[in-house]
Amino acid sequence: MRVGFIGTGNMATAIIKGIIAKGFLSANKVYVTDLNLDKAKSLADAVGANVVTSNQQLIESVDFVILAVKPNVMEQVLLESRDEIINHKPVLVSIAAGTPTDKLYRYLQTDEKVPIVRVMPNVNVMVGMGAAAICGHDYTDDTMLNFVVNMFESVGKAWILAEEDFSNFTALAGSSPAYAYLFIDSIARAGVKHGLPKQIANEMAAQAVLGSAKMILETGENPWTLIDQVCSPGGTTVAGLLTLEDNAFISTVVKGIDATIAKDQELNNK
Repeated sequence: MRVGFIGTGNMATAIIKGIIAKGFLSANKVYVTDLNLDKAKSLADAVGANVVTSNQQLIESVDFVILAVKPNVMEQVLLESRDEIINHKPVLVSIAAGTPTDKLYRYLQTDEKVPIVRVMPNVNVMVGMGAAAICGHDYTDDTMLNFVVNMFESVGKAWILAEEDFSNFTALAGSSPAYAYLFIDSIARAGVKHGLPKQIANEMAAQAVLGSAKMILETGENPWTLIDQVCSPGGTTVAGLLTLEDNAFISTVVKGIDATIAKDQELNNK
């Protein structure tokens, strides 16, 4: 299979580097283009991929097209290449936020059976530890969908979800890295308050959170079970936990997730 990327921003660049480094695709099966052709050429030269000079040329050259452009230009990008899309029928894979598959299909202004896949990746694909939600449209078959799942599994973890659950995914995995960064920074600032240098405190907090996440994923244990294992009777950890709960830690996090879901649904309905 050949995969092309329209747009070479940070997310696309991370995905391209990841799928090549992990051996999902050889570099000669990857094509890139961008309004800034110098940027696309620089990336292609760095990883050994192919650079093409137009969206239309890319669409005619590949089996899967990753639409890595901003939502506000998506309609223009699709309409300008509609003839090539209809004639060649590559699988269109959008990573644009807040753009449902029905809207993507309407942008094409056609009745042709164009396969479309929507992917919502999070920022952690940049370190090969991403999370991605994936869904297909009416003309997408399981083979197409599984190819996209495997591609994003090479840069993290991917789940096939019903599109109506994408707002939930956005809150739980798309936006939550920012919450995790805030939590890590809060722990580190407490360390600074008690005399630690900020850089060392950052590293300590990040390592603790990284190890804790890995513990959940690798053991399959319920987080509450692991909490009980860390909390010794009458110890320091349970004292800190109770203070967090006195200040509504859990319900505050849930309210943040609620706000994220509400905002995402608002954007999707525009």
